[in-house]
Amino acid sequence: MSPRSRATGLGCALAVSLSLVTASPAMAEESSGPQHYEGQLANEDTTWVADVPADWTGTVILYSHGYRPSFVPNDAANAPDDKTRQALLDRGYALVGSSYERSGWTLDTAAEDQLQTLAAFGATVGEQPSRVLAMGTSMGGLVTGQLAELPGAPIDGALSTCGLMHGGVDLLNYQLDGAHSIAELLLPEGADVQQVGFGGNLGAALGTAGTLSVAVQNAKNSPEGRARIALAAALFHLPRWAPNQAEPGPRDYEAQVDAQVAQLTGALSFYYIGRVDIENTVGGNPSWNAGVDYGALLQHADEREQVEALYRAAGLDLRADLDLLTDTASITPDEGALQENYAISELTGDLQVPTLSLHTTHDVLAPVQVQEEYAETVRQAGANGLLRQAVTHRLGHCAFTPAELVASVEALDQRVDTGHWGSVANPRQLDAAAERLDLGGSEILPNYRPAEWLGDRGGVFGGPRF
Repeated sequence: MSPRSRATGLGCALAVSLSLVTASPAMAEESSGPQHYEGQLANEDTTWVADVPADWTGTVILYSHGYRPSFVPNDAANAPDDKTRQALLDRGYALVGSSYERSGWTLDTAAEDQLQTLAAFGATVGEQPSRVLAMGTSMGGLVTGQLAELPGAPIDGALSTCGLMHGGVDLLNYQLDGAHSIAELLLPEGADVQQVGFGGNLGAALGTAGTLSVAVQNAKNSPEGRARIALAAALFHLPRWAPNQAEPGPRDYEAQVDAQVAQLTGALSFYYIGRVDIENTVGGNPSWNAGVDYGALLQHADEREQVEALYRAAGLDLRADLDLLTDTASITPDEGALQENYAISELTGDLQVPTLSLHTTHDVLAPVQVQEEYAETVRQAGANGLLRQAVTHRLGHCAFTPAELVASVEALDQRVDTGHWGSVANPRQLDAAAERLDLGGSEILPNYRPAEWLGDRGGVFGGPRF
């Protein structure tokens, strides 16, 4: 199924009838006050929740939550955090969101679940929204991107925050590149480790994560090991800044490696949990590194100077290591799984509505370089006039202040209202608008261009696009 045919399938959700949804009486008794609604869709596995302020403007924010591992409870959510929820309600927005059909990599159902939730909300309150703004976090940012590309969807604008806008194929490919580097350069000679195709075996996947983590810890105390950690971290797009430390200077390469070691220790397990969920959803391994030119990858990496400096200091041959990675890259995808992952999670860039994307500079799970790739996708589709992007200088995945989120919603709302962007989403103006709110301040950067995304197969990076 292509992304376009997937869109056709999602369109069926627009015609959901009242008989397909149910709502509980979990709402305030006074109709003149704030209203809280809870319900479930016809499949009974998808629940939804909504809050409507007493002074509702008629605008609904359709919120798509982020990835939850398959073993995490599947609860409905309609805002990224409590403070942002209250701030949006105070400004007259109604908030609606679902649980999706299940936890895990739910890109096969999530957008449709959200559209059916929107229909259920309208049926329950007896009033259709005058405007709908889609908003999403992390994987939910990708769901929001799907909604923004769906012709005929009842969506007027979209705000993707920390979104996985590269889609599920690029997601696993870039993580495979980093893992491949650790396995080839840091494991003991002759050691081997499973990297893909776990068949739902979470224990085996976590075993791989543990093996790679131990290799990193064993290598961090030697100059050679630290240089190779930096190379793996560059392929992982890891932040060179870690929690509970000051941000290292641009040439403080040793402090940067310390940060990358700390980030890898926590991230590897999460990467492999996600891989198992994705492989379960699409029916096999959808990633590959066969044919990838790792020398070409490093040439475009934001961290290249750090890697080169540490290799020189350690007296290592960087070219030899890169050639080794290229020569030993032999993983190929399961064709059916690859096509399914493309179909359910790859964006076309063909935006139908104005879209604003927000990211942090140092995100360990959705690297800021994703925004470069997404902008390129939208530009190639000829829809770049509909897209605006902003980046906030902060460490963390989805680590936005309520001020940054509310200001972004209001900027998008104004764009929909006026029909043109003007300067409303200019990062400098967006930052100033957020600072005026008493909601935690803002660090949106006035001029920031993400570096090249390395997870895109083909082109200068080598490797076939299967």
